[in-house]
Amino acid sequence: MTSDIFSVSGRVALVTGASGGLGRAIATALSENGAKVVGVARRAELLKAWEAQTDGETASLAADLSNPQEAQTLAAQATGIFGAPDILINAAGVNTRQTADEVTLEGWQLTLDLNLAVPFFLAQALAPQMKAQGWGRIINFASLQSFRAFPGGLSYGASKGGIAQMTRAMAEAWSPHGITANALAPGFFPTELTGPVFADPERAARNAAQTCAGRNGTMDDIVGPALFLCAPASDYVTGQILSVDGGFTAR
Repeated sequence: MTSDIFSVSGRVALVTGASGGLGRAIATALSENGAKVVGVARRAELLKAWEAQTDGETASLAADLSNPQEAQTLAAQATGIFGAPDILINAAGVNTRQTADEVTLEGWQLTLDLNLAVPFFLAQALAPQMKAQGWGRIINFASLQSFRAFPGGLSYGASKGGIAQMTRAMAEAWSPHGITANALAPGFFPTELTGPVFADPERAARNAAQTCAGRNGTMDDIVGPALFLCAPASDYVTGQILSVDGGFTAR
């Protein structure tokens, strides 16, 4: 076992959703551990603030991640900064929280495009260069709702169920070429997306009590699993959904 088995030094990572929450935490950790990181999100000012707070080699691209047709353009723009990314973190997402009777076509399409279509087409755009070098990492974001139905989560749950199967299909297609594809399935973390949950202290406490660990997640909890899936330590791990939920789904 070599000392660099957990190293990401010298790698180039493209991280969507890097302006906040779990995407920002992972983008920062990759940079701190020697990767060159291109952060992508819709809000340019928050991306610039992230860049200013990191010490490593970072760059930002403001982009509309709800449009799958922009995936090829985004991949090309990212490649022009540090070279072709060999790590892709698909952390951007949306949750409209519409009940089954309230789901609109607009909300459905936005959710499926941002949460499911864009991650695939970004990966598809970057896969050729990963294949050429015989090494790549794709990390998608699944969810508790990849496995369970939550109130107000029909379209979100459909997209995250799709992420789980898409991740397995990516592994089947690309792992023979040295590209691993896995997904992180976070439990309850205090992010912008889960703001309505944590705005209700009683609800947040109930979620914490449902875990085996007895608490909700912190940003530090997502970093280790993400770095593991990006590093040589996970060379033989592909097509997996790693729940980072304090044991929420174990109970």
